[in-house]
Amino acid sequence: MGASAPRSQDTPFLPDFCDIRAVFAVVLTGELLALVLALMSVPALEFWPVLGSTSLFVQWVGLSAAALLCAGGRHLARLPPAAASFAVLGLVVGLTAVLSLVAVWLFDEGPQAPRLGGEAWAFLARNVAVGGLVGAVTLRYLFVQHQWRLNLAREASARVQALQSRIRPHFLFNSMNTIASLTRTDPALAERVVEDLAELFRVSLGDARAPATLERELEVSRRYLEIEALRLGDRLQTRWEVASLPGGALLPALTVQPLLENAVSHGIEPSPTGGLVSITGRVVEGVLEVRVENPLPPPGAPDRGGNRVAQDNVRQRLEAFFGGAAGLEAGPGGGRYVATLRFPWRERTP
Repeated sequence: MGASAPRSQDTPFLPDFCDIRAVFAVVLTGELLALVLALMSVPALEFWPVLGSTSLFVQWVGLSAAALLCAGGRHLARLPPAAASFAVLGLVVGLTAVLSLVAVWLFDEGPQAPRLGGEAWAFLARNVAVGGLVGAVTLRYLFVQHQWRLNLAREASARVQALQSRIRPHFLFNSMNTIASLTRTDPALAERVVEDLAELFRVSLGDARAPATLERELEVSRRYLEIEALRLGDRLQTRWEVASLPGGALLPALTVQPLLENAVSHGIEPSPTGGLVSITGRVVEGVLEVRVENPLPPPGAPDRGGNRVAQDNVRQRLEAFFGGAAGLEAGPGGGRYVATLRFPWRERTP
């Protein structure tokens, strides 16, 4: 099944106002707004007192709105973007009006505060207009960001699906030849190889957005090596040392298998005597390391190509899933070719 495009409700339209980063953004935006209002409204000699009172009022409104949006965030997340926008804009305008009246009532004795009467209503109208305008512009910005994130998610999903489906054709042809030969000599083993091959392609053609557990990924990798061992015989030897790895850790499907395919294609097949492919793993401070080693190609062996393509494939898929927290290092070392995957320990929440 192909990856479906993300839906609008899969990503929230509004930020989480309970998050400290969102609160900091509200404070910073409010302070910039207060600075602009103070610069536009008073002479230079009265700037600092007016900036202080304006900042106090703007932060009062901004943080109160953030608190209400934090409390009602779950209900707003269920609304379509248009309905959520009208709800938030109404809340901001209403809260600005209420707090403006409270400010007039509390501070009407101050020299910089409007007194009750016509000036108070002008103060209220100005604040409501500014609050509505700033709220509308902010909501428009958040909506544009929302659409941008959706487009990025769609592009990433399509790119990961395309990358995931790259199993080399020669492996399929070799496997079919192996199955054809086994059907005459060992039908039961041929049936098992067909099942292993079907499982590999089921993973390859699955939903690219759905991560795999490390246990599942290692099982698919074992099946791949078992198929290749039937074709290569004693030339392919394997060693697994992965007991210390957490089976529930998540990673993109078919992340380890392409590295093993490279190991067989570039390290075992060119050598008349074959060699050992080892897969080892460990956990270092919450980071998982999976290491694949294989012999270097013998001197004079032709360049088979495709090694870096598969590695770039894995790197891009790790980047799409983990961001910058994961990576792949590959190259000769100690007389062998070593590819090391590193990614954070992340498990599916119940």
